[in-house]
Amino acid sequence: MFGAALDIFSKNGFAFLSRWAHVVVGITWIGLLYYFNFVQVPAFAEMEGAARNNAIDKLASRALWWFRWAAVATVVSGLLILGFQDEITKSGYVKSAPGMAISAGILLALTMFVNVWGIIWRNQKIVIANARNVQAGGEADPAAAGAGRKALLASRMNTIFSLPMLVFMVGTSHFPYNVVGEISGGKRAIFWLIMVVVWIVLELNALGVIGGTAPGGTNIIYDTHKNAIIAGAAYSLLVIIVFALVLGT
Repeated sequence: MFGAALDIFSKNGFAFLSRWAHVVVGITWIGLLYYFNFVQVPAFAEMEGAARNNAIDKLASRALWWFRWAAVATVVSGLLILGFQDEITKSGYVKSAPGMAISAGILLALTMFVNVWGIIWRNQKIVIANARNVQAGGEADPAAAGAGRKALLASRMNTIFSLPMLVFMVGTSHFPYNVVGEISGGKRAIFWLIMVVVWIVLELNALGVIGGTAPGGTNIIYDTHKNAIIAGAAYSLLVIIVFALVLGT
């Protein structure tokens, strides 16, 4: 019995621990992402300036610490899963339906991670510094509003990405399609063409390259958390349909 318990320190045991950790920190990351979008942003919009600045200083700054480091832990634990998983080293795995599903999920997850550290946190530092400066009696930073808007667009984009990302992550082992072996090169090309084009267009839109950063226009999907939920659900439906039609049998 003691020997069996030590199996947790085997390769399969470390794979289990990595997967468990990935779920825990992933829940933390995505949970805080939904908190920001569904709870904090609408609540802050209804607050007086002084109350909002205090909440940004005392509440948002703490939540953002857990948020960004949970994103790091999620990526690291995900890489550990790949490292301990024998399946991914098999020839042709990335050309199989499960391999393509996990690859698409990883693409969206890594994009979300880059958005967290490259856009959301970089701009939120400006917002937090402004809130603290104003509370101390200083002048408001005119760049804070624009930084907040850029962070919001990226955060809403991550909310949209999170739903199809979870479709692919869960679908890697649980899609109801009887697909065995490698998918033909033509089908893979169609799948990735659709996935990459949609991914690029949405990310460029969130960055303001396509639609700018002002409300309305192509940014309407980011303007409210309800719009983001609808867009994410539509995106999820799209990837399920594409996966079924292109890869399913």
